[in-house]
Amino acid sequence: MKAGETARGGVNWRSKLINPVLDKEIRLRLRTPRAMWTLFFYLIAIGLLAFAAIYLTLGMTGRGASYNPEESRMLFYFLSMAQLGLVAFMAPGLTAGVISGEREKQTLNLLLTTQQSSFTIIISKLISSLSFMILIVTSTIPVYSMVFLYGGVSPKQLVLVFLFYLFMMAMLGSFGIFFSTVLKRTMISVISTYGVTLFIFVGTGILYFVTMSVVENYLQGSSPVTAANADSYRWIGHIITWNPIAALYSILDPTISDELFQGWRGGPSAKGAPMPIWLEFMIIYTVLSAAAIWVSIRKLRPRLNSRK
Repeated sequence: MKAGETARGGVNWRSKLINPVLDKEIRLRLRTPRAMWTLFFYLIAIGLLAFAAIYLTLGMTGRGASYNPEESRMLFYFLSMAQLGLVAFMAPGLTAGVISGEREKQTLNLLLTTQQSSFTIIISKLISSLSFMILIVTSTIPVYSMVFLYGGVSPKQLVLVFLFYLFMMAMLGSFGIFFSTVLKRTMISVISTYGVTLFIFVGTGILYFVTMSVVENYLQGSSPVTAANADSYRWIGHIITWNPIAALYSILDPTISDELFQGWRGGPSAKGAPMPIWLEFMIIYTVLSAAAIWVSIRKLRPRLNSRK
């Protein structure tokens, strides 16, 4: 009987979809009380942020118990951005030590002697790490239900935002797996992964605004400013497409893509963005994530590679 087939001749899909490495990693990650407490405190944090946002909004507008769809939309934006920050904080920590940790515990060589391929080990480690993160993020869907009570947000937007979260987890997880494989020490791997995450979230935004400020000062000094002159600096918009905050905001408000691609904010411009920011963002980081996973697979068995 072939592997993956039951005694009755049917196909055992569980054994096909869940290999031993993935099965062991998921069991180890979810059976400890730490998983339960992490989920508990995460929901508490999201819930407190939501109630704090509602309280501050009602307090500033002086509406008392009333609540309008525009405020509901702002609450949705706030929750989406807050959860993106929590995903960026947790995803690197869950993946940055999965390979280096095995190396430090001296169990990596034992894992490599199994029949599992390097591709299976890397992907299983990535999926098992992200599965817990997916559980945490999907458990916050009831918190978003308070937004729908007041309208202003469509279910399509909610689905797109959660799909964006899944992409962010896979992207940051692939970078964490990459550093965990090429670096021997877990501490250095964690620091490197968080450093890259910080640059992606903060560094790209600062680089965009600094470049935009330099261009604005240059255009203001050269008169008259024509639409063709301003549009020649639209390439600056490609800098902000590397930023996940801008990408998520372009899902919530599609008009932001054209505004960020203006060569001069508030100046003459005849062209819009070549494509939505979130789409260019996903293309860029899909390529980088695939490259990170490919290098991780190649570097998992360095001795075998060095013989070639």
